[in-house]
Amino acid sequence: MSDRPKKLLVSLVLTAILLTGLTACGSSGQTRAQERIFLDLSLDFLGEYQLPQTIFKDTPVGGLSAITYHKQTSRFYALSDDRSKLAPARFYTLNLVFNQTEGEQVGMERVDIEDVTFLTDEQGQTYPKGSLDPEGIAISARGTAFVASEGVSRRGIAPFIREFDLKTGQEKENLKLPEPYLPNPATEKEEAPRGVQNNRGFESLTLSQTGLAKDDPFRLFAATEASLFQDAPESQQPERIRLLHYVIGPIGSPIPVAEHLYLLEKENLGKSGLSELTTIGQGFFLSLERSYDLSGLGAKIYQVVVGNATDTSSINSLKGNLDSIEPLKKKLLLDLGELGIELNNLEGMTLGPRLPDGSQSLVLVSDNNFDRDHATQFLLFRLVKRS
Repeated sequence: MSDRPKKLLVSLVLTAILLTGLTACGSSGQTRAQERIFLDLSLDFLGEYQLPQTIFKDTPVGGLSAITYHKQTSRFYALSDDRSKLAPARFYTLNLVFNQTEGEQVGMERVDIEDVTFLTDEQGQTYPKGSLDPEGIAISARGTAFVASEGVSRRGIAPFIREFDLKTGQEKENLKLPEPYLPNPATEKEEAPRGVQNNRGFESLTLSQTGLAKDDPFRLFAATEASLFQDAPESQQPERIRLLHYVIGPIGSPIPVAEHLYLLEKENLGKSGLSELTTIGQGFFLSLERSYDLSGLGAKIYQVVVGNATDTSSINSLKGNLDSIEPLKKKLLLDLGELGIELNNLEGMTLGPRLPDGSQSLVLVSDNNFDRDHATQFLLFRLVKRS
């Protein structure tokens, strides 16, 4: 073999080796880039507490579908999904008492119910029976509670997100919802259904607030439990949920500024839904997906990242091919079915106070559906963030 063919062969071999190395580095780099998208988080289960059937100030304490924590008062607020049937629509002020054993294991000692606040309209009147379905709550630094209602689409009752005075419960503002979320008017029954599905509307509500002053602007995020009618997928595809994003300031009305696609994890059997979202930093969330089938209830917690997710607010329908849409990125953080305890109907989730070791607490609560045979379940976790 002449020198030229030899040199050519050597060149080709070196090129192949170089390309292989570049490919491997590229693959590894892509993996590392994917890892960098998510925060390095873990959840440690610390224990549960079951609140027995309780009557407080003539109201049955139950149906707790959402929970949030208020740093200024060191209290939790839990929303009942009672549709003003057993008592007027309301939320409760709770004191969750944590304990610490000699081995420094933190747990939940008890839940004290301190107050109940009834939701009222702008005239101070409680909501009529069956006129709302409250499912989400979030507390702002300006002394207000934002509440989301699923509505009752089969009766033409629209969902809402409204702001209420935290002390009196009186309505202060009704946030304007984009048209796609609203059910068909009664006059359009012959048209294809649109808007939230019945009992599958707004469940998730969370705030991102960088400042603590009442006049600091903040962001509000809301999501439905399942797809809107016009977005409903084929049976073998995951539910396509829209995450709605508002900016709220001291002047003017809240403004919806963006919307992103959240793909619900598809369960092989049974039914699932997005029950709650909790902000854990700018562009980062924890999501709670609840499922149920013949074997019982299940729940999973995911880390969710906005990243470069597509703004879907101008897309009329999310049916069909989604290749042109970048959804929110998800990563499984914990399958609660692996905790070794019986899970109830978990619907609420919030960051709580710092634990004695300085780590962040996370609290979940279940909706007992006002069933006398079921207690309200509280679960306590330690959220660990590694640098």
